[in-house]
Amino acid sequence: MKYRNLGKSGLKVSELSFGSWVTFNKQVDTKLAEKMFGTCLDAGINFFDNAEGYERGQSEVVMGKALKALDKPRDSYCVSSKVFFGTKEKPLPTQIGLSRKHVSEACDQALKRLQVDYLDLYFCHRADPDTPIGETVWAMHNLISQGKVLYWGTSEWTAEEITEAYEFAEKHHLTPPTMEQPQYNLLDRKRFEIEYKPIFKKFGMGTTIWSPLASGALTGKYLDGVPKGSRASLEGYEWLKKYMIDSDRGQARMKKVAELMNIAEELGESLSKIAIAWCLLNENVSTIILGASKIEQLEENLKAPEALPLLTEEVQKRLGSI
Repeated sequence: MKYRNLGKSGLKVSELSFGSWVTFNKQVDTKLAEKMFGTCLDAGINFFDNAEGYERGQSEVVMGKALKALDKPRDSYCVSSKVFFGTKEKPLPTQIGLSRKHVSEACDQALKRLQVDYLDLYFCHRADPDTPIGETVWAMHNLISQGKVLYWGTSEWTAEEITEAYEFAEKHHLTPPTMEQPQYNLLDRKRFEIEYKPIFKKFGMGTTIWSPLASGALTGKYLDGVPKGSRASLEGYEWLKKYMIDSDRGQARMKKVAELMNIAEELGESLSKIAIAWCLLNENVSTIILGASKIEQLEENLKAPEALPLLTEEVQKRLGSI
């Protein structure tokens, strides 16, 4: 496993990490999670991603129990949470968003679910149009001052919103955001490569990218429909199936996947490993968050760096043209 600095910070994170969106609690129980974490730790992964909004907090409960059972030194790995969506099916106004109240209380609740004393990384899961950015920056700075959080960041914020937060923090001598967690893969590139380019250069933001396989699309498994047990087949994720397959946009993406699959077959490698390795080529990627519902998937994806030598300039151009 290789390690990269989280942006301009001194924190070194494994270039591959592990997250729990969709899978934990719904597809992965504590016993399987424990096995997956063991596999990750053996492979050198040192960052595990989560959020209050994942399975209404239950994803963090599963992760907390699994990490507790493994009983590894707390200083040997990093865990994260995210705040915005809350954990309630019908949240009250004070149970969502990025107000000082919710940011602070959600942190305490995440610590209990994850069974840890502090969060290494704490993300604002979305921007909150109803809360001044300055209030959120202060709330995050206070949590860092209290020792409950080490680094704070954003997820799927616009470059303009990140800039506003960073400049407010600098003006008031507060802790600025260290990292952003955006989607980035062969099919979703515009925000990361174009919109964020100036903030990478100006602020040295780190990134913990999610969905390197475009929610499984870049495995090729959806080319012939929706496999049973896949995330697009799960109750409550009908929107994902529509987005990936049933819409005109989804069908256009599937055509691209088919073309990408042809290149992977020519190279004699799985498309999933090619897609993950391709993300590693971008110097602004600090870590790639893997997701898996089966141990075999995880083990396969952990081998993705092996495909890097196949990604010659010519192959990169072919992939990019698609």
